[in-house]
Amino acid sequence: MIHYHGTPITPVNVLYTLAGRSFCVSFFDPRDVGRVHGIGELVMLDNGAFSAWKIGAATDWPGYYRWCEKWLVYPTTWAVIPDVIDADDEAANDALVDEWPHGDKGAPVWHMHESIDRLVRLCDEWPRVCIGSSAEYATVGNARWHRRMSEAMNAVCVKGIIPCWLHMLRGMALSGSHYPFASADSTDIARNHNGEEGRAARMAQRWAGAQCDPFWTYEPEQMTI
Repeated sequence: MIHYHGTPITPVNVLYTLAGRSFCVSFFDPRDVGRVHGIGELVMLDNGAFSAWKIGAATDWPGYYRWCEKWLVYPTTWAVIPDVIDADDEAANDALVDEWPHGDKGAPVWHMHESIDRLVRLCDEWPRVCIGSSAEYATVGNARWHRRMSEAMNAVCVKGIIPCWLHMLRGMALSGSHYPFASADSTDIARNHNGEEGRAARMAQRWAGAQCDPFWTYEPEQMTI
């Protein structure tokens, strides 16, 4: 499992103690994008939709496409395809996937309140798919979330085999779990290193040692009354 550490990480000298790690840079606050491409092993470009949605800010997808184009020349960089966080109509997100101009350097997002059929289709069509906690499944790790995630994994992981690279958005706390995520991101270090010397590097080391299972074991689904 690859752990993408969210930025910005301040002060800058703390960021540099994480040289060699992998990073996530949001279009919503891209100040560290050049730095992490200089020191990072892998870089994930986030479309910033979640941050914009939280404060009711407008999105700028043409601007995001142009920003991605510059950094996707790095073979170790990929991007999250634009998405609508709370869309009730899956067609809105499918339209954004169709509009994406950078091919498989991007990964579409399946939101957990969307149909399982859409997740299966995305996994069939894309080498990497992101999963986002949303609507009634917005709280990562609660009982409802686990039931839905088990339902999703049962559907896509036929005979336990993972169909593509699955990335869990805001999901690093699931590191070491039985869910077969290939990668996850989190702003844990950015929010919690507290300026303590060496703490950011120790946190990154702890995350690096927590790996998910490589296969999925079918879980019986609970009936909802």
